[in-house]
Amino acid sequence: MTPTDNLLRDGVIMLGAAVPAVLLFRRFGLGAVLGYLVAGMVIGPQMLDLVGDAQGKMGIAEIGITLLLFLVGLELNPRRLWDLKREIFGFGTAQVVVAGLAITVVIWGLAGFTPKAALAIGLPLALSSTAQVLPLLRSQGRLHTQFGERAFSILLFQDLSIVPLITIIAALSRAPADVHAPPGWLLGLYTVGAIIALVLAGRYVLTPVLKLIGNLGEREMFVATGLFTVLAASALMEWLHLSTALGAFVAGVMLADSPYRHELEADVEPFRSILLGLFFLTVGMLLDLTAIATRPLFVLGIAAALIVVKTGVLYGIARLAKMESRSAFALGLLLSQGGEFGFVLFGQAQSAYLIAPEAASLMSAVVTLSMATTPFLMSLARRFGGEEAGAKLRGIAGPEEAEQASAIVVGYGRFGQTVTQMLFAHGMSLTIVDLDSEIIDIGDRMEIKIYYGDGTRIDLLRQAGADEAEMICFCIDGEQPNVEVIEAIQAAFPHARLLIRVFDRRGVLALKKVGLAKSGVREVFESAIKMGRMALDAMGVDAEEIHRIEEDYRERDLRRLRAQHEAGELRVTSALGLMYRPGHATDSLEESAKA
Repeated sequence: MTPTDNLLRDGVIMLGAAVPAVLLFRRFGLGAVLGYLVAGMVIGPQMLDLVGDAQGKMGIAEIGITLLLFLVGLELNPRRLWDLKREIFGFGTAQVVVAGLAITVVIWGLAGFTPKAALAIGLPLALSSTAQVLPLLRSQGRLHTQFGERAFSILLFQDLSIVPLITIIAALSRAPADVHAPPGWLLGLYTVGAIIALVLAGRYVLTPVLKLIGNLGEREMFVATGLFTVLAASALMEWLHLSTALGAFVAGVMLADSPYRHELEADVEPFRSILLGLFFLTVGMLLDLTAIATRPLFVLGIAAALIVVKTGVLYGIARLAKMESRSAFALGLLLSQGGEFGFVLFGQAQSAYLIAPEAASLMSAVVTLSMATTPFLMSLARRFGGEEAGAKLRGIAGPEEAEQASAIVVGYGRFGQTVTQMLFAHGMSLTIVDLDSEIIDIGDRMEIKIYYGDGTRIDLLRQAGADEAEMICFCIDGEQPNVEVIEAIQAAFPHARLLIRVFDRRGVLALKKVGLAKSGVREVFESAIKMGRMALDAMGVDAEEIHRIEEDYRERDLRRLRAQHEAGELRVTSALGLMYRPGHATDSLEESAKA
């Protein structure tokens, strides 16, 4: 069998194992990471032995980590990085140092490792899982809250601390010295020089190239340029004996202010997802399950100690930073698990002859087990969220500070901005609510007051004056509205007219089930009708005929909605003949209905 055949066979087996495992674990709320790890264990040499050369695949899979750091950098433009400098270098440093030393003491006292080995294990265990926590914060809309920014800052410093942690492990190493490696002081100069070079390259080379690609409209070139940027920055760092992850992060930061940031993020994300999944698959394949099976109580005990110690340390640091008690505890729970970089650092410690392969597998199992508890701890952490209190600490006004207004607008994105401008044009008083601190900053620069908060919460709407408001406009993006939430808001504020942005007719049908069909506004409907009118006009159709066709279409569409609602599915349309068909464009509604 040729190497290509082997690679193809291994790819089929790995993806075939990953897909059902991830679906199953996501179904039970355990997260994709754990699904990949378990799938790797099953197909690895310790169990079914279906795939070989896990160590070789790890080299490719670690590109997923670099892509993750690149996307983290894209989220953090230099101005925001400067704004968060206290949280990153104060909060982050304290967490890594204090938690790392505390865990080191626990490992040294309970597990009987030497001080050097305990330090080589304790410091990596201080790191948390960026791959688990960041996507969760982003999906919940909490990444730009004060609570989210604290968590993000700690995770960011943890990711940046990979470089000094690798340096510490190298300094403790019992392995023969690498005669080709430069001394530590020179590595420091290399780091500063490489960062400056990457920033200059981004500003004076990459940005003009992206502008040229944007003008040409070549989508695939964005994909190639994004991947080239990440790999080139990582390769430069590797050539200088520095962290490839740091290079990818700097590459992301230097493009965070680029107008093409969102395009790059969308293009790189699929590669990040699949390669990061491959990373966790190979970690699962490399675990020594025999060593774990012989000492299960040790793994359980160390995992429990890890969660308790990290939660306690983070709680104490957060309280010293004047964080509210509930939010401090929630932050501790959120970041109490081990992280994916721990797998990398355990490998470094093993190569440095500081820990045996069996110990590396045991500690990897500890990280895996702690990750398995993360969904449950995150659920508990949400009960202690405290985002509104955190927002006030950042100086962002909450809705309770708003004066009574005629209408409340929830969401100030591209859709909400148009709605508010039209209402302002009539002189109407508004209270605007949004969860995104960046949007709030934009509003401040435009001299438009936006209040921080989750506008789908009844208590927050009441603080914003919904008891006396005449109208509440929900301008939030999303495929489907949360009908249960909307229905509860209508019951709480029956006098207020609700208007709800929905994507398409499916959203309207969902609202119709609870008697709110007239409240749904389809964002794809009016714009499509306008383009249809423009197309008819461009073809020379007179204005009266265009108006007749529009009114006819609107009535047909209304009848389709009614028929689909009664049938309970979208596919009823063609069966009832309520669509235009070639050769029947001028049929009357009655004739069409009989067809």
